[in-house]
Amino acid sequence: MFDDDPDAAARAKRRRDWPLRAYRLGDEPGDDLSATTTAEERLAMMWPLAVEAWRLTGRPMPEYTRETMPVRVLRDFEADGGTGG
Repeated sequence: MFDDDPDAAARAKRRRDWPLRAYRLGDEPGDDLSATTTAEERLAMMWPLAVEAWRLTGRPMPEYTRETMPVRVLRDFEADGGTGG
């Protein structure tokens, strides 16, 4: 199994120390990680997913500054058609 990939044995060895938890179907914990992780940790988890999503589109990842990001700001009075309520 490890003959084709010399790093496979090293990866398998590291996986032996991964924490493992088993739950009955329907008793799994929720997806809210805010009690067990920091905002920085959650952003770090998201970044590889964002990079992979862009890679899957086949398009280059956008490269623009915060000042030139393509956004539109809607104030409360604009969002409701200007009626204020």
